[in-house]
Amino acid sequence: MTTILLITHGLLAVALLGAITHQAISVWLPARKAADSFVGRVRGVQAASYVTAIVVLYIATAILGGIIYPEYRLNVRVVLEQLELRLANGSFELKEHFVAVGLGMLPAYWHFWRKPLANDPARTRAVLTAVLAFTVWWSFLVGHVLNNIRGFGS
Repeated sequence: MTTILLITHGLLAVALLGAITHQAISVWLPARKAADSFVGRVRGVQAASYVTAIVVLYIATAILGGIIYPEYRLNVRVVLEQLELRLANGSFELKEHFVAVGLGMLPAYWHFWRKPLANDPARTRAVLTAVLAFTVWWSFLVGHVLNNIRGFGS
């Protein structure tokens, strides 16, 4: 059962990673002309269209991560400590904190993106998106590396 939850958690994380990356690129590197290349089309997406998906995926991924967390705490973290892999263990501790900060930021993120975009400070939206993008990328990479060090079922 834990393996199924972990795979689902990973799939949701990949979807979240794609959505937040598209939004961050379109906010920080907006398209300047007609999108005639792959990079131009990535830069030219409507950033506001990703907001609901990002919020739902972030919450769902965090909930699934919380459900499988006891398995990590009891089986993976113990091995990391026995192997004295402090960097890997500390990276996951940071991941936990970053995800919690991201959850706390979601209401502000949603608020600034849901209002008419002309009346909002664009810089606030860009910074909130960048912080969430960093959090999602950090969490994804750290989770992947730790799963490769000592995955479930090993």
